[in-house]
Amino acid sequence: MNREIDRAYVYSNLCKIKRQRQKILARDREAPRQYINGENHFFCGQSYLLKVIEHQGPPEVNLTPQILKLYVRPHTSQNKRHHLISEWYRQQLKLIIPALIVKYEPIMGVEVREFGVKRMKTRWGTCNSRAQRIWLNLELAKKPLACLEYVVVHEMTHLLEHRHNDRFWGLIDTFYPQWRQHREELNRLPLG
Repeated sequence: MNREIDRAYVYSNLCKIKRQRQKILARDREAPRQYINGENHFFCGQSYLLKVIEHQGPPEVNLTPQILKLYVRPHTSQNKRHHLISEWYRQQLKLIIPALIVKYEPIMGVEVREFGVKRMKTRWGTCNSRAQRIWLNLELAKKPLACLEYVVVHEMTHLLEHRHNDRFWGLIDTFYPQWRQHREELNRLPLG
């Protein structure tokens, strides 16, 4: 695209862009995490108390009923603790997502060749239909599984229809009829 077309697009959608920006800025945010004992952390929509256990072995994250255990060496920095839990979230999503993709590929008649998980500031997911690749937001590890399923189906639908037009929403209605409820829930929950 040339710059004039880009500029015309932005000007013609300026009100919409400003409204979306205001929505994002107005969303509730989680309090900054310090990664200390007794802090609440979420996984799959459930709240867990963080228990930091200092030991001499390698770092590790374990989930038990009601408790997220973080094993670290003494004097491990807050940044390192954050990184360890983020990587644990990433690993958990990489275990959960393939089953969702496998579930919906035959229903939708599409193939996802590759998926990835990364931190995103303003989106829950993206799709590169040419490469048949979807990316999902790391924050989805904290949200209920039904919300993750909605985002996976949403991104997979982009393999059939690039735009958010009537055909796209009709396809989502066919593949995941309860999408409205889960999108609303996802957008109501605080951001990280």
